[in-house]
Amino acid sequence: MKKIKTKELIPGFVLAEDVFNYNGQLILTKGTVLTDKAITRLEFYSILSVRVEDEIKENFVEELPQGDFDQMPHSEIIRQSPEFNEFKGTFDDTLSDFKSSINNIVELNSPINTEELLSNTKSLIEQAKHSSFSAMDMLHNMRQYDDLTFAHSMNVSLICNVFGGWLKMKPEEIDLLTLCGMLHDLGKLKIPDSIIKKPDKLTTDEYQLVKTHTVEGYHILKAQGVNTHISNSALMHHERCDGSGYPLGLTSDRIDEYAKIVGIVDVYDAMTSARIYRGPMCPFRVIELYESEGLQKYDAHYILTFLENVSNTYLHYNVLLSDGRIGKIVFINKNALSKPIVQCMDEMVDLSKHKDLHVEKIL
Repeated sequence: MKKIKTKELIPGFVLAEDVFNYNGQLILTKGTVLTDKAITRLEFYSILSVRVEDEIKENFVEELPQGDFDQMPHSEIIRQSPEFNEFKGTFDDTLSDFKSSINNIVELNSPINTEELLSNTKSLIEQAKHSSFSAMDMLHNMRQYDDLTFAHSMNVSLICNVFGGWLKMKPEEIDLLTLCGMLHDLGKLKIPDSIIKKPDKLTTDEYQLVKTHTVEGYHILKAQGVNTHISNSALMHHERCDGSGYPLGLTSDRIDEYAKIVGIVDVYDAMTSARIYRGPMCPFRVIELYESEGLQKYDAHYILTFLENVSNTYLHYNVLLSDGRIGKIVFINKNALSKPIVQCMDEMVDLSKHKDLHVEKIL
C-alpha cells in the first residue's frame, strides 16, 4: 500500500481504503478501480491524496461513453494545442517579470512603469487573438497556479481586459481597466506570507489584518501618482453596492466604476482557482452564487454583462453533472445562466428544469 497525490493518479489504481470527504461523507469505497471519472470525483471533493494498492490492475481498460464523447474533450484539445503551450510559456515569462516589478515597487519604492506593465499583458491578449482559442479558453485551462497574489493579479488583469470588450469600452478605457486589475492586490505584499498562505481558517485578528491590504495598496499607488481609478480599485474592490463590503462600507453611488468591475472579476477568479486549502470551485457554481446575490452586491449592468458572457465561454466544454453523468454544454439558458443545456449521450438535459441537478465540474 502506498500514498499517492490525487493529481498523480491514473486509471487502474486500486483504492486501499475507503475515502471520505471533510464532512465524513463516503466518496469511494476500498477496492474501487479508479477511472477518469472516479479521479475527477476525488479532485472535486478536494481530496489531496489517497492510499492505493501497490499493483495497478493489469490489462485495465476503462469503458468510455460512446458517440460524441469518443472525441477528445474540448479542454484537452486546447491543452494539447501549440497555441496553448505558446500562450502558457508567455504567461509564465510575463508572470516572472510582473513579480519582479511589483516587488520592486513595494520593497524599493521603484516608480510604476504602467506602459511596461500594460505592454506585457496586452501581448498575451494579442497572442490569443491570433489563436484558434480565446484568451478565456486559455485561462480556463491554466487553473493550476496556487499563487495567491501574482498569478491571481495577472488573471484578473487579463479577464478585465476581456470584460472591457464585453462592455464595449473605448480602447484607452480597457487599457486603464487592465491596469486596475493588475494592481488591485498590490497591498497584499504588505501582509505577512504566513497569513496570506495559511492553509487553515484565519483567526479574526488575521482576517482583519488581511483586509488592510486595500488601504495599503491605495497608499502605495496614490503616492506614485497613478490614475485615480487604479488607486481607487485597490481601495474599493472589496466594497459592495449594498454597503456590505470593506474597508469603508461604501454603497453603489460612492464606489469607483472601475473598482466595481475589478471586484466582480476578483471574486470570480479567486473562487474558480485552486487554493492551498481547497480545490477550484466549479464556475457554474460561482455563477449560481452571483445569480442569487449579485444584483444586491454588484452593479446590475456589470454583473449581468459579465455572467452572460463568461457562461458562454464554456460552450462545448465537457462537464460532470451532480448525478455522475458526463456531457457537453451545448446551450446557455439566458434566464438561468448557471443551468445550461447539456448533451449526455443521445439525451439533451435542460438543467433549468431540474432543481436538484447541476454542473459539478468542468472537465
